[in-house]
Amino acid sequence: MFDVGFSELLMVAIVALVVLGPERLPKFARAAGLWLGRARRSLAAVKHEIDLELKASELKETLERQTRLDPLETILDKRPEPTPAAPQAPTAADGKPER
Repeated sequence: MFDVGFSELLMVAIVALVVLGPERLPKFARAAGLWLGRARRSLAAVKHEIDLELKASELKETLERQTRLDPLETILDKRPEPTPAAPQAPTAADGKPER
């Protein structure tokens, strides 16, 4: 996303050290890390909710389209009749066909 190399990060660290000082820099870095983690978790939760909503709307559209094309009554009328089972050859106790 951002094209930040090692030299840019080093420059930001040096400026932060000069501006904040060596005693406040660790506290600031810890707080920034906590806020960044919270922001990432919130973003992931929002993304997950949006994905769920999209999947639900796609499913709803698919069901509506299917009911327009083939209503439930016609689906129930199209049920195939059960076919009788074909007779099987007798087998011995060990599972092999008898001769």
